[in-house]
Amino acid sequence: MADLVLRLHVESKSFHADGGTLPVLGRIELTLAAREIVAIVGPSGCGKTTLLRIIGGLDTDFVGELQWLGRSSPRIGQVFQEPRLLPWRTVRQNILLTQHDPKPAVADQLLESLDLAAFRDAYPGKLSLGMARRVAIARAFAIEPELVLLDEHFVSLDPATAESRRTVLMHT
Repeated sequence: MADLVLRLHVESKSFHADGGTLPVLGRIELTLAAREIVAIVGPSGCGKTTLLRIIGGLDTDFVGELQWLGRSSPRIGQVFQEPRLLPWRTVRQNILLTQHDPKPAVADQLLESLDLAAFRDAYPGKLSLGMARRVAIARAFAIEPELVLLDEHFVSLDPATAESRRTVLMHT
């Protein structure tokens, strides 16, 4: 694979609580090429979110190795299961906060493409869960990421909205 960008080897991952050890992940080998789309599927509680946290660099407490080939760690946009918006900031401010050099035009374009332009000055408490998830998606793409990790990002959206958002993401 000439344009391989990520190689992950997990031997094991466990959580430690109440004096015990809970194994979460066993042996996993994953490679990812540029422009590749990968879906991780499985039943609730099988470790999908933990695996995404490892890839995103948010969990380094595992036995194994994560390698970014031909580069240092890339710019990663991550959408968590919960939107995790700052309630004291507007929708637009939540998006601009992620950018090292704020680019209001990029935020506005993302809000437009996700049908949220009318809510740019609203606070997260005024949004439905589905709308808040779309803001989280816009926030992840606002940094112009090299890698995007999406964790159950369409779960609160109706089927028609989810399908239109998939189309937007594929062309972003």
